[in-house]
Amino acid sequence: MLALVASLFWSAWWSLAQAPATEPVILAPSPAKSLPPLDQAAAPMSNGFTIFLIGDSTMANKPLMPENPERGWGQMLGIYFKAGVRVENHALNGRSSKSFRDEGHWALIQSRMKPGDWVIIQFGHNDEKNQDPTRYTLPGSTFNANLARYVVETRALGATPLLATPVARRKFDAQGQPVNTHGDYVQAVRDVAAGQHVPLLDMNQQSTDLLQRMGPEPAKRLYIYVNPGEYPALPTGRQDDTHFCVFGASRMCDLAVLEIQAKVPALAKFLNTGR
Repeated sequence: MLALVASLFWSAWWSLAQAPATEPVILAPSPAKSLPPLDQAAAPMSNGFTIFLIGDSTMANKPLMPENPERGWGQMLGIYFKAGVRVENHALNGRSSKSFRDEGHWALIQSRMKPGDWVIIQFGHNDEKNQDPTRYTLPGSTFNANLARYVVETRALGATPLLATPVARRKFDAQGQPVNTHGDYVQAVRDVAAGQHVPLLDMNQQSTDLLQRMGPEPAKRLYIYVNPGEYPALPTGRQDDTHFCVFGASRMCDLAVLEIQAKVPALAKFLNTGR
């Protein structure tokens, strides 16, 4: 019996010894270039495509720790899409259509963009800063030219641009009607979209309609209304009618997705509709 067991053991060992070695699995290193917050651990997609977001603080990723009530609507967008679709949110606080390019952020995106990708472009809030020459642009002139240049350069790389009007601030008149705080910048985005034949995500109209439905006081739920000591990130509290809380960013993202469904069927088919 012992001889039989020994014979079986050595037979098995010899078979394994003669088997070809298994190829090791080598993981590709992450790209060296810096990525936006929350994307640091994500490697580029080897299949599928990427949706790049460029814009300002209302779209941008916000830190989660220490506890922070603020979110940008672009921070929510990835969960709406099916696996294989990557969302890279490069929107940054305080940037305009001018400063975003001047600081080199657009060049990074161009270096990563490939045919089949998408770019959602939302500027306006900081282009209005007429006391700051590093950010200010003029609607109907330099603002339009900047947006058109993003569109042309996106297409040159084989990707598809989408233009988004700036989201509404919480401002109401004495009759309880929402007030447009963006002046001619909203129409400027619409004009560029029409002239360049680009799908338009009319975030301004959608968010204004939402404010209209909610009314002045309930609409505070969309924005940053925080008491002192409530959040470590805002120890003195904040009342902010421009930037969104988690609920507000989620609702703004809902509106963006509705616009995609209505106007961009080629992208909408990748949404996680549950069907």
